[in-house]
Amino acid sequence: MIDLKNLTIEKAHESLVKGEFTCKELVEAYLKTITEKNKELNAYLEVYSDAVFQAEEAQKRFTNGTATILTGIPFAIKDNILIEGKIASAGSKILENYKASYDATVIKDLKKEGAVLLGRTNMDEFAMGSSTQTSAYGVTRNPVDTFRVPGGSSGGSAAALAGDLTLAALGTETCGSVREPSAFCGLVGLKPTYGALSRHGIIAMGNSLDQVSPFGKCVRDTEIIFNSLSRYDKEDGTSVPDVVRNKMKAAHSGAKKIGVPWHLFKEGVDKEVEENFKQSLEKFKKAGYEIVDIELPHAQYSLAAYYIIMPAEVSTNLSRFDGIRYGYSANKEVDNLKDVYMKSRGRGFGKEARRRILLGTYVLSHGYYDAYYNKALKVREKIREEVMNAFKNVDYILTPTVPITAFKLGEKMDDPVAMYLCDIFSAPANLAGVPSIALPSGISSNKLPFSIQFMAPHFHENNLFEVGKKFEEIR
Repeated sequence: MIDLKNLTIEKAHESLVKGEFTCKELVEAYLKTITEKNKELNAYLEVYSDAVFQAEEAQKRFTNGTATILTGIPFAIKDNILIEGKIASAGSKILENYKASYDATVIKDLKKEGAVLLGRTNMDEFAMGSSTQTSAYGVTRNPVDTFRVPGGSSGGSAAALAGDLTLAALGTETCGSVREPSAFCGLVGLKPTYGALSRHGIIAMGNSLDQVSPFGKCVRDTEIIFNSLSRYDKEDGTSVPDVVRNKMKAAHSGAKKIGVPWHLFKEGVDKEVEENFKQSLEKFKKAGYEIVDIELPHAQYSLAAYYIIMPAEVSTNLSRFDGIRYGYSANKEVDNLKDVYMKSRGRGFGKEARRRILLGTYVLSHGYYDAYYNKALKVREKIREEVMNAFKNVDYILTPTVPITAFKLGEKMDDPVAMYLCDIFSAPANLAGVPSIALPSGISSNKLPFSIQFMAPHFHENNLFEVGKKFEEIR
């Protein structure tokens, strides 16, 4: 019997090398758990029929000595990451039968490593949500408490990992979409530097914000996945060239100075969350870290700026789903082009997607472009500048990952603004393009996970892994 609960990527690799179990036996153990749990959790929308075949092919690499640390490791893949020949619906009815014609770059790289792709996971429609309740294919439940949300938009990947339905998982982040589910499910989630991992083959939500992001059960797991997938990709116009990466990477380790923007804690932060955060700070102080107060004056406007920039990009990106070229179409039911557009998009998109398309179209329209969109871009640049200025004086910026613990299914659905406020601590890292890691930091009085998050300068992921591992020792 394989102990899935305590298994990590490194432990699994060592066992595969020693022959304690085979890739097939590992995959079959996860498939068994999926059969037992997925009906309730709804983490996977589809489990791939060739998973065992992939495992058998991976085993050959251990036989011929070409195995890497990810060979045979089962992965859950968010439903907006293209896998050739597989459906990629982005959690939306409008793409319910769309089969990808090519692999996303991160999928190519996983296949090259010999990883096993178990299936595609549920998500908020087109990554629009913080709870995985806006999917066209039903809600996903949190394995920690099945009456609560797993967070979003990458909630399916988080639930699969936290519920032992996979050993590793990929999500995407536009604003907290991996860190928030990590917080709600007790996982480690990394939002890499913008441009560190290829976006080629990702169904776009907000091009200037989206980033493929790994989940792990521990910091080392996320580090392994990040190091395996982080590279320059000429297919992605936003991918950062190696010469720039190397110039920006951390040249030192042992960073010990942590900045805390206490002024962002003014409203909406649960008392237990704040108390856990203060306890985490004390642990760092005892471990020899210096804690200083910092000011990020424009960060308080990060959510407001985000909810102008993101819908504008959503409006542009989702205009291609028109009922003509691919995806759901009402063309057999109506006799004119206008009705094809209206009925296809009206039925194909859910409520949250329609809300953001309308908002984005409005802020980009004549007379409002300068008043809203251009102003939001200026605020974004101010936030980026002050975050980078803060890093001249501190090595890390630390906050809670989210202001609350996982909320109950159905809560906040009628109050979009309350849902959006879950991202209050996430947005600055996404707008500034810097990396951020979410770390489990304790358990609440009602047995729900707490989480803290670190931000670091561009391409300083190694420092985040270093401080994350330290926290795993002292928490």
